[in-house]
Amino acid sequence: MRRTLTAFVEYDRESNLYVGIVPGVKGAHTQAATLDELQHNLKEVLELRMEENSALLEEDKI
Repeated sequence: MRRTLTAFVEYDRESNLYVGIVPGVKGAHTQAATLDELQHNLKEVLELRMEENSALLEEDKI
């Protein structure tokens, strides 16, 4: 089953990096120099979190 998650993204002018978080998924945050890299990093973080806890993305938790 494919799930759609929402990420919040902002640009930090001090560090010149994009910062992204996925609310409701503990530890799902990252940063990157480009939006493409940020998207890749967020996907990787989510995959790692799911490996650690397969019940992480159950519908009642997000």
